[in-house]
Order: sequence, then structure tokens, then C-alpha cells
Amino acid sequence: MSLAESKADRPVDVAVGNLRIRLAEDPAEILAAQALRYRIFYEQMAAQPTAEMRAARRDFDSFDDFCDHLLVFDEERGSGPESVVGTYRVMRREGATRRGQFYSVDEYDIAAIESYPGEILELGRSCVDPTCRSGAAMQLLWRGIAEYVFYYNISIMFGCASLPGTDPQQLKLPLSYLYHHHLAPPALRARAVDDRRVAMDLLPIEEVQISEARQALPPLIKGYLRLGGFVGDGAVVDHDFGTTDVCIVVKTDWVTEKYLRHYKREEPGSSAGALAQGVSSGAGQGPGSAR
Repeated sequence: MSLAESKADRPVDVAVGNLRIRLAEDPAEILAAQALRYRIFYEQMAAQPTAEMRAARRDFDSFDDFCDHLLVFDEERGSGPESVVGTYRVMRREGATRRGQFYSVDEYDIAAIESYPGEILELGRSCVDPTCRSGAAMQLLWRGIAEYVFYYNISIMFGCASLPGTDPQQLKLPLSYLYHHHLAPPALRARAVDDRRVAMDLLPIEEVQISEARQALPPLIKGYLRLGGFVGDGAVVDHDFGTTDVCIVVKTDWVTEKYLRHYKREEPGSSAGALAQGVSSGAGQGPGSAR
């Protein structure tokens, strides 16, 4: 399993009140993150576990061993794995090379992203314990991502994000809005693989009511858009998770000054914390989960 290399040189280590975020440092902590993911994705959402997952009561796959696992700990609950209340799974180029691919490749052609110079980071498996959704835990997850981005000099963040439901026609308003108003430029545009691709431009641009469409977007996707994020071309229906996925791409140097650098200077609750608050309410609740 991919673990933080040294406690003395943690890429991420931030404490705010009773909450702390850092990377998983032993197998038990990753198991705790997988158990949290199972409770959220399979018990609260519509995801369908394999028999092995159901028996273990953990969400796991072949990518976990090649990723870093950002964990939020509630130190009031203890000092061990039982205190894990939030997680975000991240993978850099070296992890994808060892695994053989990024997770997103099963849904999207990400050649444009992979060919981008500099380090890239895939985000996924974001969730927060239901008792910790007041905003602080998700703000801390975003701060952890910011610290990780600075430590590894990440140029591009990307990943699949989900809308609830598997009928694109019922999602035609938010999907059309994303296509017409937030489509990635060609140099960064992922494209859904042909045998799974669902067109997103289900409504002409003149029929897209922008305010209504924005309200229909899951909070996490809205948060990515506030960071200057774009979407790839085409959606993918994931029946195993009961979702319709879009590919999100964020170029970090476009948001450095308005978001990431703030986290090097200010605590959550400041202007940066207020921006993170915009994505906190939906994390781990299914709609907009990072996959």
C-alpha cells in the first residue's frame, strides 16, 4: 500500500482544532479509509459492492496500493484508525506508471492530460463521515490537497466526479450546462471512451437556464468549477455506482493566487476557507463524489 515515507517529512500535516489531516502512514489507516468509503458509497449511496467488499465491509480496488491516501482524523475519537472521518485518494504519475494506468482511463481518453508537461494528480474516492459534514472536515481535505499540490509541484488535477442517477435524460440540464459553459480547451480535453460515451449537449445552449442548471449541480462539482475547473467531452454512466460521471480538469496555476496560495498563509475560515466551504456540504453524500 502507498504510504507516507517519513513522519519527519510529511507532505501534508495540518491540525485545526480537533481535526488533523495527513497521509496514511500504515496499513491500518488505509483499511480505515476503505471502511469509511464502504459506509458512504455502499450503505448510504447506490453503489453495488462485490461479494468480497461486502464480506470485508470495505471499498477497495487494485489502485489503492499505488495511491496516496489523504486522511482527516478527529482526535477526539482517539489516536488510531478509528478516528478517520474523511479521505481523498490521490495518484501521481509514478503511481499510475507502477499500476499501469490512471483510474480514469477506464472511462476517459486522458491522453491530452497525460501529455501535459509537469506533474499531474488524479483525485478520487472523496468522502466524509456523516457526523462531520459541518464543513470543517471538507475544508481540511481541500487544504490537504493544496499542501500536496505545493509539495509535489502539481500542474494539473483531474478525476471523475459523479452526478446521482443513471438516466442522462434526467440530467440533461446540468450536463448541457457543463458542456456549453465549462468544456475544457482542446489541449486539456479528456473524451469519454467511445463504447461508454454519452453526449452531454442534450439541450441547445439557448434552452439552458443557467441559474437552474447551477442549482442542479452537485456541490463538489460546483466547487471544482469555482476553482476554474473544466469538464471533458462526454459523460459516462456507471451502473455499479448508480451515477453519471464527468471528467473534471483543473489547471493549478490558474487558481494558485485565488485559492491554493491562500492556504499557505491563512487558516480555514478566512477567504480561502470560505471558498472551500462552497464545496464542503456535498462531499461524501453521493452527489458529486470524486471517484
